[in-house]
Amino acid sequence: MAIATQIAVFPWFGLETGLTEHLTIGLVFVGVSLVRGYLLRRLFERFRVANRSGDHGGRAKPAQSRR
Repeated sequence: MAIATQIAVFPWFGLETGLTEHLTIGLVFVGVSLVRGYLLRRLFERFRVANRSGDHGGRAKPAQSRR
């Protein structure tokens, strides 16, 4: 879908590229999207773990010994 959009829109801005360039641009955007998704998933997982453990930076508080 993105490549078809590029083929349609680029000429409006005076950008003439071949199919190889369109495919390369599409692959770059896919790569950026995958990395962004991975990093956001890690960030929100860290928030989830921090909230679950009582906001101790993702680490659980050591258990107190009972006497």
